Amino acid sequence: MSDAAQPTAAEVRAAAEAIKAALDRHLAAVERRSGEDDPAVYEAFNELASAAEEYDELLYDRYDEVTPFEIPGTEDTLPPYTGPEEPNALSVLIRRDYAVVEPQRLLAQAQRVEAVEESGAAAAGFDAAAGTVHGALGVLFGEFEPDEIASRHKEFGLEEGDSTLWVTAADEAADPGEWLDAPFEQADPQRIICRFDVSAVFDEETDDDLDESSENGLARSLGRGLDDDEDLEPLDAERLDADR
Repeated sequence: MSDAAQPTAAEVRAAAEAIKAALDRHLAAVERRSGEDDPAVYEAFNELASAAEEYDELLYDRYDEVTPFEIPGTEDTLPPYTGPEEPNALSVLIRRDYAVVEPQRLLAQAQRVEAVEESGAAAAGFDAAAGTVHGALGVLFGEFEPDEIASRHKEFGLEEGDSTLWVTAADEAADPGEWLDAPFEQADPQRIICRFDVSAVFDEETDDDLDESSENGLARSLGRGLDDDEDLEPLDAERLDADR
């Protein structure tokens, strides 16, 4: 980095003062907290984390030094829970990403399905034999359950990306067909009871807790309401699929 682009000593000092102020605000919020998931504590924590990150970056850019502590990033925490203490219903929200890495394999598998159940595929309006990837995907996802596709993705020419599973609390079960037009519109992070994430980005983490690896990344689990001696174990992709 050139001298012109480096922060000034005054900017580094100001960032240090910002950390001191953020520490005071965080301690005050903790002392006044109204419960385990007090939003004021959560907000003060985020401000402290942001101030610490800013100071660490400026300190390194100016003096090539780092701080001896690390505040966990906010992406490793759940927001304050605002759902019912005793949920009467729940929703399980799942997202799995794939890359189509072998289109010919995908097309071949769809054509095999069509050969066995030609009438059913035609009735659904799919035409994998025409050579379209979107048609082949329609055939395969119409034929196989999502869990089976996840466990056999390589056979279908797919490569796993990130995936997440949210278990969210609801006041009452939805009426049939109530949310089908917009199934994910009401997903509320503050009603998450627990969530399970699988991503290659966790390969870069060095936490001792994350000691179970999957083929393309580590899994992280976040949850609430656990006893002190009970932890959610990190789940790898295969185990996650097997447990659902």
